[in-house]
Amino acid sequence: MTATSDTRPADGARAPRQSRLHRLMRSIPLIAPVLLWAVPCGVLLYSGQHWPLPVTLVGTALFVLGLIGMPLAMVRGHGRRQRDREAIVGDTLLGTSWVLFTWSVLLGVLLRLALTVAGVGGSQDRARIVTWAVLGVTAVLLAWGYAEARRVPRVRRLDVQLPRLGAGLDGTRVVLVTDTHYGPLDRARWSARVCETVNTLEADLVCHTGDIADGTAERRRAQAAPLGTVRATHARVYVTGNHEYYSEAQGWVELMDELGWEPLRNRHLLLERGGDTLVVAGVDDVTAESSGLAGHRAHLAGALNGADPGLPVLLLAHQPKFVDQAAAAGIDLQLSGHTHGGQIWPFHHLVRIDQPAVAGLSHHGTRTLLYTSRGTGFWGPPFRVFAPSEITLLVLRSPHVPTSP
Repeated sequence: MTATSDTRPADGARAPRQSRLHRLMRSIPLIAPVLLWAVPCGVLLYSGQHWPLPVTLVGTALFVLGLIGMPLAMVRGHGRRQRDREAIVGDTLLGTSWVLFTWSVLLGVLLRLALTVAGVGGSQDRARIVTWAVLGVTAVLLAWGYAEARRVPRVRRLDVQLPRLGAGLDGTRVVLVTDTHYGPLDRARWSARVCETVNTLEADLVCHTGDIADGTAERRRAQAAPLGTVRATHARVYVTGNHEYYSEAQGWVELMDELGWEPLRNRHLLLERGGDTLVVAGVDDVTAESSGLAGHRAHLAGALNGADPGLPVLLLAHQPKFVDQAAAAGIDLQLSGHTHGGQIWPFHHLVRIDQPAVAGLSHHGTRTLLYTSRGTGFWGPPFRVFAPSEITLLVLRSPHVPTSP
């Protein structure tokens, strides 16, 4: 049984501070592409290999094409016109350059050092071994990462004990999907298979914590449509992510409502089971107010308005960093996504600059638990390297259930 609160957000609050990660990324828009392509070029072609001239020229030309083509394709693909083919090319080049850069740096230093210490060959032999090792590792990781990104996520099951949860709510099954990021690569069949998997979990509550797609609801409707087939005993609930605010967020709120999901835009509902009650609340993404859309902002007080303060609260908030506010308010459990677990190793180190958690369950304040999903889909580059996607089944446990003798 569910009951809804009609509390709506008010306008006029101050815009949230820009995140450190966003400031960092804006400060290096020209430097980053150059590093991503120039460093591998130097390691693979110009660090003592002495390749034949045609090899050097062709290799250099490929790196120059990548350096020029990647940003051009991304601008055309993700710009105002949203050209999907160009977006696929740009995103793929971005993922490829990141993996090449990472392993050019690591193997260019560590493997070369190990070979030198072991006394393997001359400097040219060592340089060529490094080149082939980088190319081999990159090829393997990109092939594996593509398969990981495109597969239906594995289900991750986790028991979560909430001290204030009533005995009647023990065993409540909460399924979390997030960051589906329907986009340039058509994933309608993938979406249907994800929803089929969710339905096998027999959830009491299914949650989507935002970043449904890259593109408008009208443009990505076919990929999102299977979400309408998801089943839950009590409710299906949704909150906006930051990517909705790049693509007409209100359209996504309306489509999710049309598909039978409850948009928890700074509102809550009550999940009642076994004589006990759980408050299920949601807030807009922290970037919502800066979007300029009327009434869109993260407003926790509004989400909890009218709720009994003695009841346990499950909060949906797209970004983990909202947990600071959640902990201050005594929230029992916050569910988030956004980080993708870093998506392509070792990007998670950059994510940690902006977020308090990258993946999994963490404790905050005196009572609050945060679960951060690695995401169900992928953003941009169609690769996942050492950051597998997930569909999460959280089984809520009460400490008040009598134990069997």
